[in-house]
Amino acid sequence: MNDSVFHRLYDAYHQDVFQFLIYLVKNRTLAEDLAHEVYVRVLRSYDQFAGNSSEKTWLFAIAKNVAIDHFRKQAVRQKHSLDFFDWETEQLHSTTPSPEDVLQASDEFMQVQSALEHCTGDQKMVIIMRYFQDLSIAETAQILDWTEAKVKTTQHRAIKFLRQQLQQVREQEAKWQ
Repeated sequence: MNDSVFHRLYDAYHQDVFQFLIYLVKNRTLAEDLAHEVYVRVLRSYDQFAGNSSEKTWLFAIAKNVAIDHFRKQAVRQKHSLDFFDWETEQLHSTTPSPEDVLQASDEFMQVQSALEHCTGDQKMVIIMRYFQDLSIAETAQILDWTEAKVKTTQHRAIKFLRQQLQQVREQEAKWQ
């Protein structure tokens, strides 16, 4: 991989990859570290990039794998065992406020962010890719190495769950008023 290819990829996609990682880990410094790891992997493996997907899709797949590796390491450390981090059943929780929390974000966005924390890892990943990163169903399927049907089903379940969560929040707020 020559420098111009690397710089082109970095310039074109770094902000999207970085935002994707922030949404996943909710920590700017950690997202910066993980983004660095993404580009280390890009440098190591670009020669093996076969062009079966777009470069953007390929970069997001690497970013997803870097995040999964991080959560697996975190889960292992917390459990002190070599248990596999199961994205189908585990929920991703972060006590660190996101950069959006620091800014004056809308109440609705904050409610969605909060509700998203209660989704499964798969649901959270699909919602972030589809709605926060504006990736297509096909791109999301390629990144996750799923069928488009699985993406659609996961997305449908996530939206249904988020609606239920938001409805509960509204009902709680109505009780207090």
